[in-house]
Amino acid sequence: MAEPRVVIIGAGVVGAALADELSARGWTEVTVVDQGPLPATGGSSSHAPGLVFQTNASKTMTELARYTVEKFSSLEVDGKPCFLQVGGLEVATGPERLAEIQRRHGWLTSWGVESRLLSPEECVERHPLVDRDKILGGLFVPTDGLAKAVLAVEAQIRRATERGVRFLARHEVLDIRRSDGRVTAVVTDHGEIDADIVVCCAGIWGPKIARMVGMNLPLTPLAHQLAWTGPVPALAGQTEEAVRPILRHQDADLYYRDRYDGLGIGYYGHRPMPVSADDILSVDEAEEMPSVLKFTEEDFEPAWTETQSLLPATQEAKVEEGINGLFSFTPDGYPLLGESPDVKGFWVAEAVWVTHSAGVGRAVAEWLVDGYCSSFDLHECDVNRFEPHQLSPEYVLARDCQNFVEVYDILHPLQPSGDPRPIRTSPFYARQQAHGAFFLEANGWERPQWYEANAPLVEGRTIPTPNDWAARYWSPIVGAEAQATRETVALYDMTALKRLEVTGPGAAAFLERLCTGKIDKSVGSVTYTLLLDHDGGIRSDITVARLARDRFQVGANGNLDLDWFSRHLPDDGTVQVRDITAGTCCIGLWGPLAREVLQPLTEADFSNDGLKYFRAKQAYIGSVPVTALRLSYVGELGWELYTTADQGLKLWDTLWASAQPLGGIIAGRGAFNSLRLEKGYRSFGTDMTYEHDPYEAGVGFAVKLDKDDFIGKAALQRRKADVRRRLTCLTIDDPRAVVLGKEPVYDGEHAVGYVTSAAYGYTIGKGIAYAWLPAELAEPGRRVHIGYFDQRIEAVVAEEPLFDPTMSRLRG
Repeated sequence: MAEPRVVIIGAGVVGAALADELSARGWTEVTVVDQGPLPATGGSSSHAPGLVFQTNASKTMTELARYTVEKFSSLEVDGKPCFLQVGGLEVATGPERLAEIQRRHGWLTSWGVESRLLSPEECVERHPLVDRDKILGGLFVPTDGLAKAVLAVEAQIRRATERGVRFLARHEVLDIRRSDGRVTAVVTDHGEIDADIVVCCAGIWGPKIARMVGMNLPLTPLAHQLAWTGPVPALAGQTEEAVRPILRHQDADLYYRDRYDGLGIGYYGHRPMPVSADDILSVDEAEEMPSVLKFTEEDFEPAWTETQSLLPATQEAKVEEGINGLFSFTPDGYPLLGESPDVKGFWVAEAVWVTHSAGVGRAVAEWLVDGYCSSFDLHECDVNRFEPHQLSPEYVLARDCQNFVEVYDILHPLQPSGDPRPIRTSPFYARQQAHGAFFLEANGWERPQWYEANAPLVEGRTIPTPNDWAARYWSPIVGAEAQATRETVALYDMTALKRLEVTGPGAAAFLERLCTGKIDKSVGSVTYTLLLDHDGGIRSDITVARLARDRFQVGANGNLDLDWFSRHLPDDGTVQVRDITAGTCCIGLWGPLAREVLQPLTEADFSNDGLKYFRAKQAYIGSVPVTALRLSYVGELGWELYTTADQGLKLWDTLWASAQPLGGIIAGRGAFNSLRLEKGYRSFGTDMTYEHDPYEAGVGFAVKLDKDDFIGKAALQRRKADVRRRLTCLTIDDPRAVVLGKEPVYDGEHAVGYVTSAAYGYTIGKGIAYAWLPAELAEPGRRVHIGYFDQRIEAVVAEEPLFDPTMSRLRG
């Protein structure tokens, strides 16, 4: 097969990195075009202050940043380094921020990046300009530093050019040619360039380029203030560009970097200043460069006042210059990577800051060359992750501005999203409001976390109160709802889970090819199975119900599953995939009395023999037609009951009227999460992701290696014999020591893994934390410790499942 012709649009720090990484992998039929001069093209890379802080709650984002540090540290241009590894220092000026940097230290430890917590005195030793009396402590990362973005662009251009890559400066992209649903050429003001693959690395111009192929890119350029002081007398005589660590004062939305005897000051505390990609000036029109807007001094006044307080030496200096520089923001704060769902060969690598640029270059190069990315788990970054409402201009603008405001905020893992809300509501929403539901958002859906109407259930129960951080967005009602589910019966709103319908004469064979389990079984079968990538990594776990010979209902995890199915559809039209989520709803009816609630409402047989575990049937519940799947993610007898959205409220009311006399309740997601962890059920995206295989994750039972070929089978056969880590169940005796996820796990003084999901088990009376550990430590009875803020919490490896290991309650 001939090497594909690749055109990269944008020669900034991302486009240059991608060209370098592609050519290093042998792809040299690559052309990079940019409307500006090289290497300073006029985009965000050209004015970026270059601070590289690797700390991030996302393991993937930290790993992308770590690779950027490693690569840039090895690059130079004519003896000038592309990275100044001066370290990174975050300081806390209040107790809440001090706790936050302890949590951030935990993330870095979990992800394998060296960091140290410092006393105020140690912070001042590292950065003598800081006022000792203003701070309570700090976090130091020795491998952080300053990326010289333009130099890094030049270094990577030189390397790629030596391998045969062509760079074309002053080439403005006017259009992208397509034929039969795929790209064929890029049209510039200097003519056309034939292309099999086009990668948009245009940064703040990304939405404009993407529209050329009809793609809606959820990205907003926002202005961010960067100022430079004149000489600071305390720094007189400094001949090196940077000697002190890059510094973050996140309580005031500020960061700082050296520039010889002066300082650079970045500020996120001002009002959001969004700009349309269509309104950005051209290279020739811009006074300085297109990504630089006029400095608004009035917005910077609070920043300068706070700077003079934290760094008193700056009182003898002045702000001499400043810009409002444009950067890209997205609705969830993650990059946009991957191929268009509609136009084959059109790829994007957008909303990538200098911090993650080289990592993204490597990730996308692997994805293009190999068909998957082996170095990074990209599920958080895939451009196709968004639901349709998340692409609306109103939503994108609101959430992008919110993310700008929250860049340095202390965010709780359960913190509710801001406006616009509500967006998606189930048919039961009015009833849930009437019961005092506390809602959090899930894929745009308003999903109850607990119900205030259940407050009386707390009386007489032992519901321990967790520590202050874990107690945010928590109520003792969560524990009462969990216990009541195990005692009687509960209704759970499961509408937020994505539902796909796969139909057509080729549907069974199609699903057999994508799934690890046997799907071509009798009508009424329900199968828990996995979707794998070609390297054997888990792309998703799904349930597949065969409702007719040529019709299947799939319980999926999100839009990436729909995208995966769509990309693998046969060309002969024998299979159709449709998202049916919006037109349907789902109630989970679970608990030991579930059959007593349901059976009187229907003529269908819901006895144990009438509908066995992991079987489906269609029936009427009262007057409502339902599809009933006998399965349960809380580990109790019951069913997922699906109907159309127009009849959902009637189904809810019918079930509720039958459940009430039996002491039944309605329950929220807080209880659900506790119950599913007691049962040991995994959550894709949290407990397992693309980087894990089924045997590591404890879901090898969902793989049938004796079936015909499926995607990932060959790789899985190689990986099965070499399991070096395991998703492991830990229990915690201290009832207040509830952790929330992403905390490091220690064996003695050595960090050996990290927590994924965690909750208190209200049935077993212990805290539960699932964690990735080396296989040799995943032995029941092994004692480890979890790093939680400034504490070490003792935990013990436990046999799983913790509840009902014989499955008698589920199968009864």
